[in-house]
Amino acid sequence: MKRSIKSLEGYTLKETDGEIGKVDEFYFDDVSWTIRYLVIKTGNWFSGKKVLISPKALLTPDWENKTFPVNLTKSQIENSPDIDTEKPVSRQHEEELFTYYTWDPYWGDGAHGAGIFGAMPGDLYEGEIEAGPAVPVDNSGPHDPHLRSSDEVKGYTIHATDGEIGKVTDYIVDDSDWRINYLVVDTGDWLNSKNILLPAGWIKQVKWDNSIVIVNVTVEQVQNCPVFDPDQPLNAADEKILFDYYGRPHSGI
Repeated sequence: MKRSIKSLEGYTLKETDGEIGKVDEFYFDDVSWTIRYLVIKTGNWFSGKKVLISPKALLTPDWENKTFPVNLTKSQIENSPDIDTEKPVSRQHEEELFTYYTWDPYWGDGAHGAGIFGAMPGDLYEGEIEAGPAVPVDNSGPHDPHLRSSDEVKGYTIHATDGEIGKVTDYIVDDSDWRINYLVVDTGDWLNSKNILLPAGWIKQVKWDNSIVIVNVTVEQVQNCPVFDPDQPLNAADEKILFDYYGRPHSGI
């Protein structure tokens, strides 16, 4: 099912002996646009410290009670590698974390390489705007440059191919694979502040230094596009309407 990331913030992480903490934000990689970590703010038992938990640790979620059961214990978390969530996360720290918890690493299997950009049709790349990386990248530096905070990217300005159209306010993620399928965009005063959805696969370029996301749509298209109600669940019919409006094939994301 496709869910709003904003709606998942505040969910409780629980193990068999009690509550671990609450979801504060998420880290995703900007190549495949897939959630790699839940940032959990722990309770008093761990001085409110923030820890990183991979979706690999989640058991069947209790959506009704807004709870994520996990196959971890408080003791495991207390003794896990210390990672400062206020600083960029290094690949070395990730390796230590995955080794400690015996999680299968997500890097090195192609999932961190080509990603959504490599899967996009070549005719989306015309003009001066270049697409994102479509080949594996070197992550041997001091930190993984492709891990992004969901909170950080909220507020990024969205540009169509011919002008500014709004700002990122949320994301729609598929809870089966934790891939971000859509950006939720507030169009601002120029279009009566309506909310719209833009598929992540339509992103042509992200200028991280300038907090700008460039999407392969036009201002005119956005002016008349379907409105998204963030208080209602996204269903298949809504997705079909969206893709039909833009005249693009629904990729099944």
